[in-house]
Amino acid sequence: MDARVRLAMLAISPSGFVFDPKSGATFTVNEAGRILLEGVRDGLDLAGLANALSEQFDVGGADLERDVLEYVRLMRKNGLLPASFELR
Repeated sequence: MDARVRLAMLAISPSGFVFDPKSGATFTVNEAGRILLEGVRDGLDLAGLANALSEQFDVGGADLERDVLEYVRLMRKNGLLPASFELR
C-alpha cells in the first residue's frame, strides 16, 4: 500500500488525536508530530517537512532534518509507513 494512501486513511484531529482504521489503534501526537504526519501524507520531502516545522517552531538546521528522519523511522517501526518508505 502506498504510504500516502495509508496515511490518508488516518483520522487526525487538530488536537493530535489519531485513529488508524486499518488496525483500530488510537494514539496522540504533539503539534510537531501532527505536522509531520500530515506533511508525509501530503507528499512533502525532507526539506518541505523541515520547513513546515521551522515555520511553526523556532528550530532549524541539520538537527531538525535528523529529527524528521528519526520520526519517519518511528512511523515505519509502528506500521504507519511501509518499511521501504524513504523521504526523497
